[in-house]
Amino acid sequence: MLGHDIIVIGTSAGGLKALGAILGALPTEIDAVFFIVQHLAADKPSILPQILADVGSLPASHPVDGESIQTGRIYVAPPDYHLLVNQGSMRVVRGPQENRFRPAIDALFRSAARAYGTRVVGVVLTGYLDDGTVGLQAIKKRGGVAIVQDPNEAEYPSMAKSALRYVNVDYCLPLAEIPDLLVQLSKEPAAQEEAYPVTEEIEIESKIAEQQMNTQEFLKNVEAIGTRTTYTCPECNGSIWQIGKEQPLRFRCHTGHSFTANVFLAEQTQNLENALWSAVRVMEEKVTFSRQMAEQMRNSNLTSAATKFEDHAMNLDKEVSLVRGIILNGFATKRTIAPIEEDQPE
Repeated sequence: MLGHDIIVIGTSAGGLKALGAILGALPTEIDAVFFIVQHLAADKPSILPQILADVGSLPASHPVDGESIQTGRIYVAPPDYHLLVNQGSMRVVRGPQENRFRPAIDALFRSAARAYGTRVVGVVLTGYLDDGTVGLQAIKKRGGVAIVQDPNEAEYPSMAKSALRYVNVDYCLPLAEIPDLLVQLSKEPAAQEEAYPVTEEIEIESKIAEQQMNTQEFLKNVEAIGTRTTYTCPECNGSIWQIGKEQPLRFRCHTGHSFTANVFLAEQTQNLENALWSAVRVMEEKVTFSRQMAEQMRNSNLTSAATKFEDHAMNLDKEVSLVRGIILNGFATKRTIAPIEEDQPE
């Protein structure tokens, strides 16, 4: 019987050190394959596979779309591409961002859960916000194992705290103890997959990440797993559906962008600030143009008209100051709401 040999690891800020501590301590002969997502800048080349290969004994690479999976290797998501797992092969696609990220941890975890069920081990390490939480939930639904780095030692504990709050985690460990556990789990027989069927939600969201449906299929499938809301997608302005009723609260648009509640709120705040700055720009242009018109009226000895344009510019300038005040000091554009997971009880 196969062991827990499909190991997916997600991390963000502080992840390089954490990945090195785990992968550098693994034996060459481990009978497992590793898939890694670390949030990376989309416009910069990545040498993460080289770094991980240098610190450990396993070969590492950025896979290409359709590449076959080989045991005893580390596959790292390339910058600006989702890494998805199918039976025996991988997809590397520029699908829609999830929680503002591509590659996204949730997308990788969900695809592995769909393809390999009880054989999957999901590991969430240091990072901001909550990417990885929803993916771990999918792994647990399929009978896999959930591991979270102890947030007390994580350089950035938000991702770990979120996972602990919303997922029935099997292990919460310091980095030093995770490699031995992974070796142990790779040797332990996984449960029968039939007891943990693929849910409709996991199936549909995995297909959305692969972007292999037409418009009609997208809409039909999102409607099947979500409830339409009055919100619009912060990324593309499309319609938004609330997905399921589980925590954390999350949303998805019909093109595929996905958000948990914390990220959705942050995106709304950013969009509001952008809109207000755009309003300031247009209003300032109108002030400048009104003053230009006042000068032309004055040069034409149309004193009354010039005064009207000057008054208009002066009053509009006051309103510009009010909008600037909202941006600089108002409540609407402040990013002061703490992530929900930070309120987790001790």
